[in-house]
Amino acid sequence: MSPALIRSQQDQQSDPLEIKPLTIASILAQRFSETAVARDQAGGHAAIEREWIRESGLLTLSIPTEFGGQGADWPTVYHVIRILAQADSALAHVFAFHHLQLAGIELYGSAQQQRRLLTDTVEKRLFWGNALNPLDRRVIATANADGFTIDGIKSFSSGSVGSDWLTISAWDEASQSALIAVLPTVLDGIVVQPDWDGFGQRQTDSGNVHFTHVHLPNEWVLQTPAQVATPQATLRSQVAQLIMANLYIGIGLGAFEAARRYTKDQSKPWFASGVTAATDDPFIQHRYGELWLLLRPAIVLADHAAIALEKVFRKGALITARDRGEVAVAVAEAKCLAHRAGIEVSSQMFELTGARSTSARYGYDRFWRNVRVHTLHDPIDYKLRDLGRYALEGTLPEPTAYS
Repeated sequence: MSPALIRSQQDQQSDPLEIKPLTIASILAQRFSETAVARDQAGGHAAIEREWIRESGLLTLSIPTEFGGQGADWPTVYHVIRILAQADSALAHVFAFHHLQLAGIELYGSAQQQRRLLTDTVEKRLFWGNALNPLDRRVIATANADGFTIDGIKSFSSGSVGSDWLTISAWDEASQSALIAVLPTVLDGIVVQPDWDGFGQRQTDSGNVHFTHVHLPNEWVLQTPAQVATPQATLRSQVAQLIMANLYIGIGLGAFEAARRYTKDQSKPWFASGVTAATDDPFIQHRYGELWLLLRPAIVLADHAAIALEKVFRKGALITARDRGEVAVAVAEAKCLAHRAGIEVSSQMFELTGARSTSARYGYDRFWRNVRVHTLHDPIDYKLRDLGRYALEGTLPEPTAYS
C-alpha cells in the first residue's frame, strides 16, 4: 500500500474506538484479495467469504449497543465499506447492504420491532438481504385479517442469496402506495433465484426474489401502505447513496493501488522517456497526480457527508425536512465526485500500466467493470440537477428513494 494511502487510513484511525473494526476490515480485505480475481471470473455465490464476514463480527457494527451491537458511528461504517471495496467491491456491497437494511429498521420500525429484530440479528448472527427495489412494483400486497398476502417478483435484490432475513417492499393496489416490511428468507413461498448476470459486481447475490402466497403478519410491517413518510424515514435513501459513494471510492483506491504497484514493480519505461525506471517518467508522475486529485476530493466529501449523516441520523424522530435535505446535498456532492473518480481511475490505469497489464491473470478489468455496473444504479445527471438547483436557488433535493 502506498504511503499516501497509509496516511489516509491513519488519519481515519485517530479515535481509539475506531481502530478495532478498521483493523478487522483490513485483515478481511486482505483475505478477500487473495481470491478476488478468480472469484470475479467465476461469479456466483461467495458462501465461504460471506461466512468470513459473519465470523468477523462486523455484521453487528452499526447496531446500537442497547441491542447488543457495537454502536459504531456512520463514518466508521462507511470507512469499513471503503476498505473492503478496495479488495472486493462485490462483497463490500453485500456487507454494506446488510447495514442498509438495519438502518431501515431503525428509521422505519417501532421501538418493539427495533428491539426484537436488532437483538435477534446480534444473538443469531443474522445476515440481511435486500428486496426493496422501489421502482419494481411487481410484488403485490393484498390485505387480509391479520396482515397481508405477498405475491410477485422483486429484481435487483442485493444480498438476497444466502441471507437470513429480507427487507421487502410491496405495492398495495387499494391505496396505490407501497408497504415496507421484513420477512425470513426461508419462509414458505419465498424463492431466491441466483440469476444475476451483470458483467460487474458478479458476487453481490443480486438475484430475483419470488413471493408466492407469502403470509406477512402485521408485526413484520415497518411502514404500512399510504403511511406518510417522515423526514426520518426518508433518510434511508441517503444511507444507501452514501454507501454507493464509498463503494466507488473503494474501487478507485483499489485500482489506483493496483496500478501503482504494477508501475513500480513491473512497468518498463517508454524508450523516449530518457529514464531508467517508469516511476521516474515525469508524464507518469503527472498522470498519477491527476488521478489522485480525482480520488482525494471524493474522499474528503464522502467523509464530510458521513459526519453530516451521523449527526442527523442520531436526531431520530426530531429530524426536520431541512436536516434531511442538507444531508442529501452533501451526499449528492460526494456521490458525483466518487462516480467520476471510480470510472476515470479504473479506466485510465491501463494507460499507465500498458498492454501487458491487460492479461487476464491480473484481473485489473474488474475494477472498471464493477464501478461501471454499479454507477448505473441511478442517473448521476439527476444528482447534478439537484446540486444545480441548490446552487442557483437554495432548493433542497426532493425526498425520493434515490435522492
